[in-house]
Amino acid sequence: MQEFDLVVIGSGPGGYVGAIRAAQLGLKTAVVEKSKTLGGTCLNVGCIPSKALLESSEHYEFLKKEVNQHGISVKKPSLHLDTMMKRKQSIVSDLTRGIEFLFKKNKITRLEGFGKLKSNTEVEVTSGKKTEIVKAKYIVLSTGSLPIELPFAKWNQKTIVSSTEALSFDKVPKKLIVIGGGYIGLELGSVWGRLGSEVTVIEYASSICPGMDKDVREQLFKILGKQGINFKLESKVIKVESKKDSADVTFTNTKGKTETLNGDKVLVCVGRKPFTENLGLENLNIQTNSKGQIEVNIHFQTSQKNIFAIGDVIRGAMLAHKAEEEGVAVAEFIVKGFGHVNYETVPSVIYTWPEVASVGQTEETLKQENTPYNVGTFPFLANGRARALGSTEGFVKILAHKKSDKILGVHIIGARAGDLISEAVVAMEFEGNSEDLARSFHAHPTLSEALREAALGVHKRTRQM
Repeated sequence: MQEFDLVVIGSGPGGYVGAIRAAQLGLKTAVVEKSKTLGGTCLNVGCIPSKALLESSEHYEFLKKEVNQHGISVKKPSLHLDTMMKRKQSIVSDLTRGIEFLFKKNKITRLEGFGKLKSNTEVEVTSGKKTEIVKAKYIVLSTGSLPIELPFAKWNQKTIVSSTEALSFDKVPKKLIVIGGGYIGLELGSVWGRLGSEVTVIEYASSICPGMDKDVREQLFKILGKQGINFKLESKVIKVESKKDSADVTFTNTKGKTETLNGDKVLVCVGRKPFTENLGLENLNIQTNSKGQIEVNIHFQTSQKNIFAIGDVIRGAMLAHKAEEEGVAVAEFIVKGFGHVNYETVPSVIYTWPEVASVGQTEETLKQENTPYNVGTFPFLANGRARALGSTEGFVKILAHKKSDKILGVHIIGARAGDLISEAVVAMEFEGNSEDLARSFHAHPTLSEALREAALGVHKRTRQM
């Protein structure tokens, strides 16, 4: 029987990053992964392949609609979807091999198979007909999440699909119906919309991305509408019927009107749920809540103090970078006795175009909590670099405490917002003020100057046209 200091079940961002940190700290570490490739959902059928397709589709749309503005003439661009898909897969393969290299470099043992808790110090690993038991002083559950399937819209991987299948269509759907107006639906809807699909998003709530800052989500809604995405808000899907080469989606709105749309593909993306089935939690009395999330304390310990849980299987945003920090925190807690994650500075990004990125509180939550605050905003229309790029839609919004000036939240909709938000994260991590941002050098001309101008705006000093 193999024995380890630490066994991690799941090789997604939380699992593999946590395992690497544990190995760096001197723990004899193993990772159990049921798939043939490492990296989990994010790397294989999530974050990375979707961003590859988003980038490719943006280039395609640029050639079709914008390149002439730069004084460049090209023949009508033609789409070779198979080449685009090969590029996507090549990126995924390179990165999964990169994790394999890191495992070898850090002397991490990979155990291929399905991991299940046998006891609080034993993990059963099953691969085909082969089963082995490995011992561990500590165990980390990092099994990620699965897309939620609707009972009246069962996936058939042909006409009714999840996000996994929507990353690998063999041809562009003429009509794509997206059930769910969250970031996954908007990103994948953007990809196929740019490539030629007529996209309709059906959302139960009164707005897309309900948890987003109101000003930002309203702006994003307008921009995506101008890009050609159709929206049916406050609409409840009641039936999805698969046909030979399409599917009918029937829904009702708040006025009681019933409508049916037909699409070549129906993408169901109404959220994700923790993947905890058959992990053996019940055998060890490890508690889960009503959402299926594993209950942990501030050190990520379950009811079995040597068994930890991180990432999508516990409370909080289902984000790869959140899981990574939790994995590192667990490894450091085991070895050093302390590990910390600052949940007030977890950024989130939607990779539409323009991108949306945010960190901290929204204006709505500050109002609900009666927190006094000031607001500074700055439009990319007034930013020199944005004009040179031809990407002037959107703005930066900074929320700062009215008395202390501490930055409470930053919200960006605009070109490369996902990269720009990192500056705000660092500032908030060090409990910076809006004045700190306003008085810091920002190279000219850059998109990041919009952050500085928004910070100046908190103090009514914005310099804009």
